[in-house]
Amino acid sequence: MAVELNINGRIEHIDAPPEMPLLWALRDELGLVGTKFGCGAGLCGACTVHLDGAAVRACQTPIGDVGTARIVTIEGIGATDVGARLQQAWLAFDVMQCGYCQAGQIMSAAALLATTPAPGDDDIDSAMAGNLCRCGTYTRIRAAIHKAAERNAAEGSAG
Repeated sequence: MAVELNINGRIEHIDAPPEMPLLWALRDELGLVGTKFGCGAGLCGACTVHLDGAAVRACQTPIGDVGTARIVTIEGIGATDVGARLQQAWLAFDVMQCGYCQAGQIMSAAALLATTPAPGDDDIDSAMAGNLCRCGTYTRIRAAIHKAAERNAAEGSAG
């Protein structure tokens, strides 16, 4: 079945069943491999993408349920002000160790900052609770989110 998806501002067509998880459509059909497979049950956050700005687990989202929603992946988040600031903050705070979870971490952080431009620690902890990091870089992740939020405020943009 032909499915049309709006991914990172481009319309993509794939021939796949509607029950195919968005994760596999992105990775296997379209070659967008920044979104990672972690647990396959929506529990670890490695596969987080945005659907119309909301953070969702691509491993649990069938492409048939996406409809006309705008999908943004880690490959496209840097084109947004918030995404670019998060990526810069991630580098400044040397957040990555193995890096496997970091695409999902950044995607969840971007969704948080889009709705809560000046989050406190509790906001960050709540928004990021579903994203696991085996390397334990949680304190650096929190610091990077605060830094990106400060830059958003200083430069007058939350989106």
